[in-house]
Amino acid sequence: METRIVCVDEKNIDKEVIREAGEIVKAGGLVAFPTETVYGLGGDALNPASSRKIYEAKGRPSDNPLIVHIAKVEALSAIVKRVPEEAVKLAQAFWPGPLTMILEKSDLVPAETTGGLETVAVRMPSHRTALAFIEAAGGYVAAPSANRSGRPSPTAARYVAQDLDGRIEMILDGGDVELGLESTIVDLTAGTPVILRPGYITRQMLADILGRVEEDVTILRDDSGQAPKAPGMKYRHYAPKGELTIIAGPKQAVAEYINRQLEGCRREGKKTGVIASDATIGVYQADVCKNAGDPLDESALAKRLYRILREFDDEDVEIIYSESFAGAGVGQAVMNRLLKAAGHRVIELK
Repeated sequence: METRIVCVDEKNIDKEVIREAGEIVKAGGLVAFPTETVYGLGGDALNPASSRKIYEAKGRPSDNPLIVHIAKVEALSAIVKRVPEEAVKLAQAFWPGPLTMILEKSDLVPAETTGGLETVAVRMPSHRTALAFIEAAGGYVAAPSANRSGRPSPTAARYVAQDLDGRIEMILDGGDVELGLESTIVDLTAGTPVILRPGYITRQMLADILGRVEEDVTILRDDSGQAPKAPGMKYRHYAPKGELTIIAGPKQAVAEYINRQLEGCRREGKKTGVIASDATIGVYQADVCKNAGDPLDESALAKRLYRILREFDDEDVEIIYSESFAGAGVGQAVMNRLLKAAGHRVIELK
């Protein structure tokens, strides 16, 4: 299969290109497209064969649910059994935007799209190209991140092409994404709302609208063995090709430990990389050092993370060490992704 890559401009949408992309999806094909979070791999959410194609293209386990993307709030009622008051409030506050809600699905949504669950994850992105594409594709687009399963999510079309060229019909190249981190996922089917995946919409922001909001206990620890109710809950995600380890603890102890490990890797002839902050980037003696920025600027950390992991792959880095960037709000989302990328390989220093 030849994958066609077409440049698109969110400020000047080419209606003919969007129409063509929509027709591909309606015919059962797949199109990668930009959103404000990461690039998505879109297929017809209401067509079981399309969802199966998404899993096949990504090499994704079929029990890992897909998110259904809509372009209008009114579209929600057709794919869920009921729209609870909490969903209405959250949609008014955060849609379009980086928030996914899990609700009880209607019969219109096939089990292939939901990973066999009786719930469906739904989001309305804010990216204008994404919204136009979803409308052109019929209004319901199933779209996980547009990468091979387990790899870092793509924040630029070139990374989509690295993973999926020859596997899908089209890539809509909208340049670098705005946020660089997947949407927050909140489950509204279990009584008290529960965050299953952290993101830019933080627990406090949700609590300001709904009152009490809980977090799934697996957000910052190994969750292997749990049946996934949302994307990213069960399987290793976001991983570079090199072996990534997170080192947490006092700054000096972390730097000394990492440099000792780097020296050992050099003796073994392995190419090394380090993810550090503005304040510490200069102390490491790795082959490749990546600056994640000011640890207090959590949004900047989030935007850079996947690009950094992809760049390590581009530079054939074999062993990677990262400082810990734990924090509240968006910082928790960054740490969640970093832990997944490392397979929860963390060394705590005192």
